[in-house]
Amino acid sequence: MKRLLSAAMCMVAACAPAALAARPPQPVPVIFDADMDSDCDDLGALALLHALADRGEARILAVITTTDDPHSPRCADAVNTYYGRGDIPVGVLDPKQGGRRPRSRYTRAVAEACPHDLASYADAEDAVRLYRRTLASQPDGSVVIVTVGHLTSLARLLDSKPDAVSPLSGVDLARQKVRLWSCMGGRYPEGKEPNFYRPDPASTVRAVQAWPTRVMFSGSEIGKAIQTGARMGETAPQNPVRIGYERYFGKPGLSRASWDQTAVLYAVRGLADYWDAEPTGHCHVEPDGRNAWRREPDKPHAYLKTKMDPKDLARIIEDLMVRAPKAATE
Repeated sequence: MKRLLSAAMCMVAACAPAALAARPPQPVPVIFDADMDSDCDDLGALALLHALADRGEARILAVITTTDDPHSPRCADAVNTYYGRGDIPVGVLDPKQGGRRPRSRYTRAVAEACPHDLASYADAEDAVRLYRRTLASQPDGSVVIVTVGHLTSLARLLDSKPDAVSPLSGVDLARQKVRLWSCMGGRYPEGKEPNFYRPDPASTVRAVQAWPTRVMFSGSEIGKAIQTGARMGETAPQNPVRIGYERYFGKPGLSRASWDQTAVLYAVRGLADYWDAEPTGHCHVEPDGRNAWRREPDKPHAYLKTKMDPKDLARIIEDLMVRAPKAATE
């Protein structure tokens, strides 16, 4: 009898990996929050996220552009439209007050050259309302938020009050709905990085201190060594991401650090074979935006550490960035 049970257990064990391999993973539901005005890696990160969505690995719930650049939300909408997801809602800091300071080399060019249906900055949704509306509609503990810019919108979410969308405060809504915050920001173990100090370090302090669930930080030292973008010429001429990279540099064929792409890749695929992590301690942010990793007290914070050769990781990221879009099924 024992031999029969043992044989049966072995058969189950042998079949289990095949059964697990055959079962497709659930797509990661993502809210993507970018400044999308100064650097072109915001575009690369959004392209990467769409490629992962095309592969069934991610589901893009909303895109938020935390900037007052008037063309940024239209640029994001153009990227979403190119990938067949033009119905993804786009949020902005202040629909009625913002959109007054053009600050980008590429957002206007992309918005004017590529199809989309967002007429203006003012027609985008308020970022906090979009955050709250999106989170309230999702299952508890399911959402991953990716931030690749400054943290004004996220801090405003935390400060938001109960409303018609949800009876929960912003902190409680995040605690209930968000599984992970993947943040491109800071330097580790210490330093000063633009997403944390420019233009709104107070929001960085607020968001990092008050965030109620797990956080993974991808520091500037991680993405700096991963150069991508030169292969955008392999994509269609009407690709808004290609247009954006070429306008950013003034010519085709150049690469840029992949700071923002790392936060997206981790958010969807985790550490995989790409990185190690430092899980003990917490990120402390000074009022001027400078950060340092402190061993105590321990919080649900971690930061990425290099594992895979950056050149190999660049190939993985860039393969996804240049992947041709397919019709969205979401």
